[in-house]
Amino acid sequence: MPSIQKAHRMKKLNKKGQTRITVIAFFFVFFLGIALGAVKSNSVLAMVKTYDDLELFADVLSLIETNYVDDVESSKLVEGAIKGMLRSLDPHSSYMSPELYKEMQVETDGEFGGLGIEITINEGWLTVVTPMDATPAWRAGILAGDKIVKVEGKSTHDMTLMEAVRLMRGKPGTKVTITIARDGFEEPKDYSIIREIIHVTSVKSKMLEGGWGYIRIRNFSRDTGADTKKALNEFKSEGMKGLVLDLRNDPGGLLNQAVAVSELFLNKGELIVYTKGRIPSQNMRFTVKNEKEFNGFPMVVLVNQGSASASEIVAGAMQDLKRAILVGEQTFGKGSVQTIIPLKKNAGLRLTTARYFTPSGRQIHGKGIEPDIIEAFVPSDQQKNGDKNKQKAKDNNGKNGGKISNGGSTKNGNHVKGTKKSRSLARPLVDLKNDNQLRRAIAVLKSWEIIGDIQKQQTISK
Repeated sequence: MPSIQKAHRMKKLNKKGQTRITVIAFFFVFFLGIALGAVKSNSVLAMVKTYDDLELFADVLSLIETNYVDDVESSKLVEGAIKGMLRSLDPHSSYMSPELYKEMQVETDGEFGGLGIEITINEGWLTVVTPMDATPAWRAGILAGDKIVKVEGKSTHDMTLMEAVRLMRGKPGTKVTITIARDGFEEPKDYSIIREIIHVTSVKSKMLEGGWGYIRIRNFSRDTGADTKKALNEFKSEGMKGLVLDLRNDPGGLLNQAVAVSELFLNKGELIVYTKGRIPSQNMRFTVKNEKEFNGFPMVVLVNQGSASASEIVAGAMQDLKRAILVGEQTFGKGSVQTIIPLKKNAGLRLTTARYFTPSGRQIHGKGIEPDIIEAFVPSDQQKNGDKNKQKAKDNNGKNGGKISNGGSTKNGNHVKGTKKSRSLARPLVDLKNDNQLRRAIAVLKSWEIIGDIQKQQTISK
């Protein structure tokens, strides 16, 4: 009997030793492979030094395989370790299983099945960047800044973006239930939403009364630059005096289209944006290649918390290079570059490799772009309440001590944070009566026009 137990113990020890060697070799090859394909020799040497650290991981893995109450496949343990390792970096770095990697590769241009929201991860929770206009998510009342704490009853805490997207996407016409936590909610609330094919029209435009052009970019997709140029040419033929470029609730999109839009308004050779990473190949500069086609008119760019990524690149360039005045609210602050690296067994690695910086050197990621003129959006019902309260204060001839309600409270008197965010845009393309931010933008253009006229008169008089 003792000899049998000894043999069994030796078998486990041999297995442990084999696992330890295999794991160290696996991770060494895993990281070395990435290093050789992406970094300089000094970085490779730094990775070689991590060999000793991998011994601890191998020891833990071997102990689990030997002593854990149930048998566990080593491949599952290793995959879990990789996921945890990437999760510790940032919300946008993740491991993609073969299934997720395949789904990422087959995403189509212009339409997809889902709810119509751009998401990120904030403090470990799935967070809405912005709902897209006229989509199921918007119609259900989802707001920028909402925390999605559950999808179909499953907690999203520490869930990767790819995993969350996979849960929320599905066959059009099917229902998915998401649980939302929001400032002002006493407890999370369930929203049952029917999935749809999401059609995204990138650019919409209209000439407003008074000769003010209005272009709204909903996202930066394949034809955004060309469509924006087309709208500008139409405005030019109509004698446009000034332009409002609306990037509110624009979650971003293609970098080359952000560059294409910026080029329309900037001088040849000017820097639009640059990226900075740890290795030279990740450091890129994007400059204007052609002479600007549209100048000689004032320009205002509208932004809010739902403006992210590519829209922040455009806004930052316009602000830094003094081409436009930014009006609205602080942008989201999503300015990192993810590189997709194929792995063995048809898996993939999504890794943050660089960050975006504006021409003046401001980091976009985690900071966002602050407008020149801060103008918080006020929902139409609160605007009306504010007007009534102001009139009431006037009628009372100051009997209330001069305290005038700003209309920022709910019926029960509890202020609901976030209700001012992003709901303004899912209406008719232009609604001056109910859009105080757009009214402010046009007021800025009018002031610009007046200043320009004064300067012209001063020049003539001289």
